[in-house]
Amino acid sequence: MIHAISGDGYFLQQIGASGFTGTVHSVFTHALNIQSEANGEIFTLATKAMDNAPNTLIIDLDTLGNLHIHQHDRVSVQHDQLLIEDKVQIAMQTATRWQCQLPIFPTDQTCLKTNVVTVKQFINLHGKSGGMKRSNSSISEFEAETSRLLQQRTSLLREELMNQRFDQFQSYAIDLVGLGPGLTPSGDDFLVGLFAIIHLENSPCYIYKQLCESTINMMKPLTNAISYTTLKKAANGQVRESICSLIYSILYGTEADSIQALRKVLAIGSSSGTDIALGLISGLEANIKLGG
Repeated sequence: MIHAISGDGYFLQQIGASGFTGTVHSVFTHALNIQSEANGEIFTLATKAMDNAPNTLIIDLDTLGNLHIHQHDRVSVQHDQLLIEDKVQIAMQTATRWQCQLPIFPTDQTCLKTNVVTVKQFINLHGKSGGMKRSNSSISEFEAETSRLLQQRTSLLREELMNQRFDQFQSYAIDLVGLGPGLTPSGDDFLVGLFAIIHLENSPCYIYKQLCESTINMMKPLTNAISYTTLKKAANGQVRESICSLIYSILYGTEADSIQALRKVLAIGSSSGTDIALGLISGLEANIKLGG
């Protein structure tokens, strides 16, 4: 028997309804993805090494490598337990409920302006290249073209935000979906960070909130199921705990707080954390410009 530590409120609600069924979509060392039979949505079981996130359940294990779970294994719920075939039983009574709560945009931007500069400099020095951040090493012609497109399309989207134009926002965002390397492509990761900032109440970019939410259905055919679920949640203001902490630190914390929180985000995936952080910075810089 494995005990659940914490879980996203929506995922716990699905499990509590006792009608949740699905199949194993993919298995990694620290995460196992389940595809719901009801709607195809992706839910994740994660080890203690991971942070809380939308559609995610943290379980009391250090690794998933010795569970012998395979793609297409059956997942179901019985008697307050999440079952994977006859291989794994997860007790749900011990799970605490987690819910993403983004901070409110500050009226005093003093900390924000200082921390954005510091964080941006740190990303330039220590962020992982190969996605949104240009690689200094020799790359193929295909990688160079992908990098060029990422830079071009994110620049167009930033300009749209900073000039408070609405006409092309959705099309520029859609042009980024599925673009770049990784299980979650770099363009998708950038949008996750940007969408989170757009959902900060009282921020100048909050006026784009409904456009984010209405764009998401058009993105589904353009990327994989795992990345789409992350995009969908971000488009509704739901992101993982480490991203929330970084945003809060930049808005209200010290420079040291911001760097400490940034390090955790940069550790996500290969270049995903860097791509997400650059999306955050783009959104925050737009808010600073629009807020005077």
